[in-house]
Amino acid sequence: MQALTRHISPGWLLVAPFFLVVVAFYLGPLANILWLSVTDPEPGLGNYEKLVESDALARILWTTFRTCAITTVFSVAIGYCLAYAMVHAHQKNQNIMLTLLLISFWISVLVRTFAWLMLLGHNGLVNNGMEAIGLIDRPVRFMRNELGVLIGMVHYMVPYAVLPLMANMQTLDPRVMAASRNLGANGVQTFRRIYLPLTIPGLVASSLLVFILSLGFYVTPAILGGGKVLMVAEYISVQLLVTLQWGTAAMLGTLMLIGVLALLWIMSRFMQLSAVFGGGATR
Repeated sequence: MQALTRHISPGWLLVAPFFLVVVAFYLGPLANILWLSVTDPEPGLGNYEKLVESDALARILWTTFRTCAITTVFSVAIGYCLAYAMVHAHQKNQNIMLTLLLISFWISVLVRTFAWLMLLGHNGLVNNGMEAIGLIDRPVRFMRNELGVLIGMVHYMVPYAVLPLMANMQTLDPRVMAASRNLGANGVQTFRRIYLPLTIPGLVASSLLVFILSLGFYVTPAILGGGKVLMVAEYISVQLLVTLQWGTAAMLGTLMLIGVLALLWIMSRFMQLSAVFGGGATR
């Protein structure tokens, strides 16, 4: 016992009860989902066989992947511009921009989605405004299709794209860019050949983070898509609450869990996860 206490800090004795709570109430349900995926409605891999046998399930997976990929591209592109502006702004302006970015995290996804519902509706502000200035003759269908879902998801994901990009850009040595300009390179050449390659780890981390978060989107596709854009998260809800096919839902949940863990592992190869999720970035 004395040998054990020499290797274990007394502080761990205080943490141990909370750790057990996490194991019981977090890892326990995850293990139950894994178990249901291979036992319901009967033991075996029948639920996983649906991935190759069901055309409907294949379409849902493809819709989810396509929507998440497009969301990632636009979110990271906008986030890169915002992160670049924030990093190179004066300290006072940088603080204001960072405050506005953090405020966006306090607004519920449900509130944002219903706001877009009002803006993009048949008689919403966007359609009425475009009709008033003569851009369109009749309302554009922003709702109940993939376009509306993408608008809502990109709007929500841009702040998440900014964080890892800022963490990466803040570690860059400005003297490297100054040396490039002193050697005769113009601004475009310095950005393309020096700055952009140095921010590739941040781009990869930002893209993976946005893609991971997009995989679990439920509220925005359900409301703005109006049932026309069915993604995995909404399909899991249908399987649980409507058709009561818990095995299929558990299989899809397991598939998403494995995919997210794999993407997080890939992200850790390019950037410290602590820097992405709020820790300090290191050189």
